[in-house]
Amino acid sequence: MKNHLIYYLFIALSIIVNSCSADLRDEYSKFSVKLAEVTAITTPTTDSTPDYTFSSTESGAITYGGSCSSSTTIAVSGNNTITLNSLNDGTYADCTITVSEKMKTKKSETTLSGSITITSFTVSSSNDTTDNDTSTSDTTEPTLAEVTAIITTTVTTPDYTFSSDEAGTISYGGSCSSSTTSAISGNNTITLVSLSIGTYSDCTITVTDAAENVSSTLTLSSFNVVEQMGGSMQGLELSLSKVVTRFAGTAGTSGSSNGTGTAASFQNPVGITTDGTNLYVADARNHMIRKIVISTGVVTTVAGSTDNGSTNGTGTAASLNQPIGITTDGTNLYVVDGANHLIRKIVISTRVVSTVAGTGSSGSADGTGTLASFNNPVGITTDTDGTNLYVADTDNHIIRKIVIATGVVTTFAGKGSAGYFNSTGTNASFNTPRGITTDGTNLYVADAQNHLIRQIVIDNGTVTTLAGKIVAGTGTSGSSNGTGTSASFNEPSGITTDGTNLYVGDGENHLIRQIVISTGVVTTVAGTGSSGSVDGTGTGASFSQPYAVTTDGTDLYVSEFTNHLIRKIE
Repeated sequence: MKNHLIYYLFIALSIIVNSCSADLRDEYSKFSVKLAEVTAITTPTTDSTPDYTFSSTESGAITYGGSCSSSTTIAVSGNNTITLNSLNDGTYADCTITVSEKMKTKKSETTLSGSITITSFTVSSSNDTTDNDTSTSDTTEPTLAEVTAIITTTVTTPDYTFSSDEAGTISYGGSCSSSTTSAISGNNTITLVSLSIGTYSDCTITVTDAAENVSSTLTLSSFNVVEQMGGSMQGLELSLSKVVTRFAGTAGTSGSSNGTGTAASFQNPVGITTDGTNLYVADARNHMIRKIVISTGVVTTVAGSTDNGSTNGTGTAASLNQPIGITTDGTNLYVVDGANHLIRKIVISTRVVSTVAGTGSSGSADGTGTLASFNNPVGITTDTDGTNLYVADTDNHIIRKIVIATGVVTTFAGKGSAGYFNSTGTNASFNTPRGITTDGTNLYVADAQNHLIRQIVIDNGTVTTLAGKIVAGTGTSGSSNGTGTSASFNEPSGITTDGTNLYVGDGENHLIRQIVISTGVVTTVAGTGSSGSVDGTGTGASFSQPYAVTTDGTDLYVSEFTNHLIRKIE
């Protein structure tokens, strides 16, 4: 009897489960909404509001993605014809349609959906072909014009803007190309594929419209790509006549006046850099960043005022405290705000000042942005692709690396205590490093209190001595020319390169020195070796604490701390 009861219970339970399963199968028989393209959009089309037909297995709400939209928001089960909202001339390959349906079960609600990507099509309102007259065709070629030319730049992938009065396919000629191959009617901004250092005067663009008419060739205005090297624009080995002149500032007199050339004034200028068109000066005791137009000598204030501070802002509404180092990637300035122990950024076009890294108090902590700390940093440079900054963190006796995109700060080389030791990374030691520059492969450091020029291989952090006298295991001051460690310096502070040579502001020797990178041969470019402010040629000229040096690829420019001057060496 017991076995019979169990049997009948099992039969009853099976009937109930099967009944529930049938209900569930009915509820979830539709696992998705399926869409299919029925009638694609004719391409090219002159209709800026073309129709498109697709099918849907379910009715539901329509949403649009990509560059297309429509006022039709409900789909029916079956074929749906929608009219797209007005489109500009151009090619559309990212338009999507999604249909969503809400489904209720006995206990819950779920949403099923399906999507489709509209087959790529081109809208060209200037196409003269019509449905009623197939004998006529578009014979008008697109017209191109330059909108924004490329100027001398450190960016190896510069942007260029041109206009076209028709949409079409872009073709490139000469030394330039881009991954952008479609033009729209109107302005088009393209990014050129990476270029080498040099002059570009043969780059061309043509546009072929939908009717296969080819535009006249647009030749890009000639431009130079030059390499940013620690506050200098590179690409040419300098051929100097060594003539020294006063470029800006009133000799021996400090001030903060803007003006032209010697009508302007500075107070203890230190860092100097260039984008090839302008010089930018860290005017330390004025707490300002100044700009000098190279072609005219006109001096203006970019940011900061004579009142020190650490406020971010725009132009003179921002404040700095003894800015001392400066470099540029052609778009932004990066400033060592010395007494604030900060690294600041200034967007050149807007003059907006922000903080890249530093707590505002001295320290040596690695970290991200304002969690990292520095101790009276002086020198700064950026690598050739504008990815990283390298900072001479002077009173920490180390070289720091900052990833520009993230603000992450790490210690690249140096133990963190004063000394002289060649090794790798944090096993090496420096004594008050000030100036820093790069040729893209190596960093070069003016190791001031060691009286040496050090070299760091960027790939592996290996530190060696390129030039400067070493006695009893430490650097020793002097002013001798020679090769490598047979030459001597006295507190070198500023350094730049043209890719072949280094140029050093040998501060306490009041000299400008040259080092041939490949051989280590050291010579004197200019200066008597005694403090002064006399213009002249080579060793007939005199300086007083030439602190920093930069080059635009043709001439050298020197900031003189004590003379409050910017000097030019041709």
